[in-house]
Amino acid sequence: MHSQIFCSGSAVVAARRMRRILGSVLGREGWRNHEVRLINTNSGDTVKIGELSYKIKTPRNPELVPVKHFSDSLPQTVVQHLRWIMQKDLLGQDVFLIGPPGPLRRSIAMQYLELTKREVEYVSLSRDTTETDLKQRREIRSGTAFYIDQCAVRAAVLGRVLVLEGLEKAERNVLPVLNNLLENREMQLEDGRFLMSSERYDKLLQEHTKEEMDAWKIVRVSEDFRVIALGLPVPKYKGNPLDPPLRSRFQARDVYYLPFKDQLELLYTVGPNVAAERVSQLLSLATTLCSQESSSLGLPDFPVDNLLPALHVLNAFPMLSSQQLVQRLYPYKSILGKEGRNAVEGVLSRFEILDARQPAPSSILSVSRTKDAEGHADVALSVADKDVTFQVPAGMKDLRSPNSSSTFISTPSHSQLMADMMQSHMVKDICLIGAKGCGKSVIAKEFAEMLGYSIEPVMLYQDMTARDLLQQRCTLPNGDTAWRPSPLVTAAMEGKLLLLDGIHRVNLGTLAVLSRLLHDRELDLYDGTRLLRWDRYQELKEQLELSDQQLQERSVFPIHPSFRVLALAEPPVLGSSSSRGQQWLGPELLTMFLYHTVTPLSREEEMHLIQGLTLNVPKEAAEQLLHLTHSLRQMNDPTAQSLASSLSTRQLLRICRRLSQYPEESIAHAVNKACLSRFLPSLARASLDKNLANCSIQETPDAEHTRDHSCSVKDGVLTIGSVSAPVYVPTEKMKIPDVLFYDNPQHMMVMEDMLKDFLLGEHLLLVGNQGVGKNKIVDRFLHLLNRPREYLQLHRDTTVQSLTLQPSVRDGIIMYEDSPLVKAVKQGNILVIDEADKAPTNVTCILKTLVESGEMILADGRRIISDAREAEGRPNTIVMHPDFRMLVLANRPGFPFLGNDFFGSLGDIFSCHAVDNPKPQAELAMLKQYGPDVPEATLQKLVSAFGDLRSMADQGTITYPYSTREVVNIVKHLQRFPGEGLANVVRNVFDFDSYNKDTRDVLIEALHKHGIPIGANPSSVKLAKE
Repeated sequence: MHSQIFCSGSAVVAARRMRRILGSVLGREGWRNHEVRLINTNSGDTVKIGELSYKIKTPRNPELVPVKHFSDSLPQTVVQHLRWIMQKDLLGQDVFLIGPPGPLRRSIAMQYLELTKREVEYVSLSRDTTETDLKQRREIRSGTAFYIDQCAVRAAVLGRVLVLEGLEKAERNVLPVLNNLLENREMQLEDGRFLMSSERYDKLLQEHTKEEMDAWKIVRVSEDFRVIALGLPVPKYKGNPLDPPLRSRFQARDVYYLPFKDQLELLYTVGPNVAAERVSQLLSLATTLCSQESSSLGLPDFPVDNLLPALHVLNAFPMLSSQQLVQRLYPYKSILGKEGRNAVEGVLSRFEILDARQPAPSSILSVSRTKDAEGHADVALSVADKDVTFQVPAGMKDLRSPNSSSTFISTPSHSQLMADMMQSHMVKDICLIGAKGCGKSVIAKEFAEMLGYSIEPVMLYQDMTARDLLQQRCTLPNGDTAWRPSPLVTAAMEGKLLLLDGIHRVNLGTLAVLSRLLHDRELDLYDGTRLLRWDRYQELKEQLELSDQQLQERSVFPIHPSFRVLALAEPPVLGSSSSRGQQWLGPELLTMFLYHTVTPLSREEEMHLIQGLTLNVPKEAAEQLLHLTHSLRQMNDPTAQSLASSLSTRQLLRICRRLSQYPEESIAHAVNKACLSRFLPSLARASLDKNLANCSIQETPDAEHTRDHSCSVKDGVLTIGSVSAPVYVPTEKMKIPDVLFYDNPQHMMVMEDMLKDFLLGEHLLLVGNQGVGKNKIVDRFLHLLNRPREYLQLHRDTTVQSLTLQPSVRDGIIMYEDSPLVKAVKQGNILVIDEADKAPTNVTCILKTLVESGEMILADGRRIISDAREAEGRPNTIVMHPDFRMLVLANRPGFPFLGNDFFGSLGDIFSCHAVDNPKPQAELAMLKQYGPDVPEATLQKLVSAFGDLRSMADQGTITYPYSTREVVNIVKHLQRFPGEGLANVVRNVFDFDSYNKDTRDVLIEALHKHGIPIGANPSSVKLAKE
């Protein structure tokens, strides 16, 4: 470990002094090299590390002993750690391995357990781990509740080693439940039994019989029971600090990254084709970015463990630049602000890794099945004009050659990205980072189809628990409780490509349960099932000479060798230290994936894409649209950036699809609709208008006076304005809405607009203030189309489960009733989602996969699928009816509305329509129909007064946006009770403001101006002089 120092003269003296000082610090053991030996004797096997020896006992459940963790050539550092754990094990103490994120600590623990042939009980702690996950859980079997021992109790009684990973993730005051078990090896269980330490139990056994002890429900804790805890140091990393009573019960060991020399030797063996200098440069970079100085600059740790897979890639593609590789391991351009980027680039240039040149262009030439290796494909890449063929894991379906899809238009940047993803796919799971609507899902789908993978999409949301990810509780038809594996687990066993959509939303404490699956391809589930990496499973099978059937009876299953994870995420929001965790990409997550950034398309690429996907789009219109979008994207101010995010590639394609059908429409109208400009703050709106003018996009003069806005139904065809659609013939008529509706030009224009998008197959989102007639428009629209509707109203407590299912109990069994959403999907009805902005956006975000890919997983394990062919032969699937559509209603974002920004988070997957109060003339005509006997002069006063109040609300003078609903209520009252004075009736609306003096004065002044004598106060009455 320490090289001999050859030197002369004073240097020898210095070296001797150094050795003496270090010797007293490190103790004699610090200098010594230890070796690990297995000694077979007649009395049994013994493991020796240095001078320590441990006698191996034969395990009772050999399938629980870790396999294939131990490597023949162990670095001395690891041997030192193993020796220390053995010392503590011989002393009967529990250990805590603390250190930076990554698989090293877990790997050392598993190597020790494999070496000493110990059975392991593994628990990954998360923020939703409870006492029942550790001690005992209640299960119902044939109508009776039983307590089933969980990991900590099983380990204690059967003498296993309990490995607790992620102590900093557990909520406070959950782990103290183990305190007495750690200290005195005692624990009181829920079922009345008492665990007692082996010494005390054996003493009692000398005085009492075993039957007496059993009658007293005393259970012996095995003397072989140990706990190995793995955790990160908090506060350096995020998490809950260790509780002092818990901390004092462990012996700690700092497991830092391997020393430079050991790490370097390891990397040399992996990358024999890579120049030694490049390897040491990369390792020097990693070491520097993990140093104390780097973390004081706010730079996250470099994922040192990922250098191994990265070198595999470099070994196959020596022509890649080191900077390209660093970008995948450490996407500093996405996660750091300007200062951080400069700091990292400074380090890169110091180690001569900074490469100013463009990365070598690469593209996929062909993909074909590997002859001799099942579940693999040969991929030929062209990188920097060289052709390289290599093997990658592949799915079970037929492969598809690159660029052969009609729905995927390849652009140079996409083909480069695909080629890069192929290289990473060879060695590790991938995460794609890209802004909303830039085509991440499309790229993922194309990638999967090319390699013949079936995709398993899992939409992640903020309050997702570890159980939602792995296994959920369910009841069987006879009332027994059981565990149902999640799509993630079935994907792992069937070798699918798991698509984790929205990894930036989910809580890090929940995601941590996947770290072992991503690093080691192993997973322990709540019901005791263990999933093992394919080669480890085969090794276990050979060692124990068991069949698959026998291993499955012991709850051990293999993870399919083709299984891969592809995560999709939006870029971290820089500079936000908000608790919403926008800076989601921290040191822990960096170790889990290789990162690829989806760069925004260039203007030419986007044009090529639009023309490929929307065939007859007017070229001039598309060019103007792209000119506007790219000029907004290149600006640095936040207003322009947020406008540009509303014009994502997805939204541009939607606008162009519509322009190709209705070429006479104005682009300005389409852009205003996409950005919802009616509800933008005045500054953002001015910026949009200025940019539209700069790009010479003119709003066409309003043709509403000349155009016909009538609607008629003739011979089964509905015509609104200039758009026609066939009237639907439904099977059940009672669900078709029927509503009192007075036609007016403005609402007719909105409905004509909606019909255009509806015919293009879009799902619609209507946004507006309260009382402008959103519900009336939707109901009238569906009435005219003769479409049955299902209705869902969202609120603060809406959960993902309640959106899809409504549980009820029948005969003691939990049954799930379909929610309106599922009914609409099955029957092809229209789903109207009202008050969409009231539900948390992390709940409504699960609508994204339903709208985009027509897939969704329900809480009871069923799955909605849009393609009927895929559903054949698969149980628990619901095929989406081709007529299913969603109409979503929401209030506009911002004060005084108290909802969430639904448009901001999900606006670009819907076609958006702003609904406003009718114009004065239209409003007057409508009020005449509500109040035919009310004098016109009175109606005129009301319309003009409310018109004034609305423009005040737009300017921000008053907060409440007075709407048509309020005027209609006043007119209804005047129609029924004509004798009451106008001043009296308008108080029905304005008494809400009677206690706010400033608002009241503004209102009184506005109403007086239009001749409505409200709140006449003696001081404001001026008598006329005679």
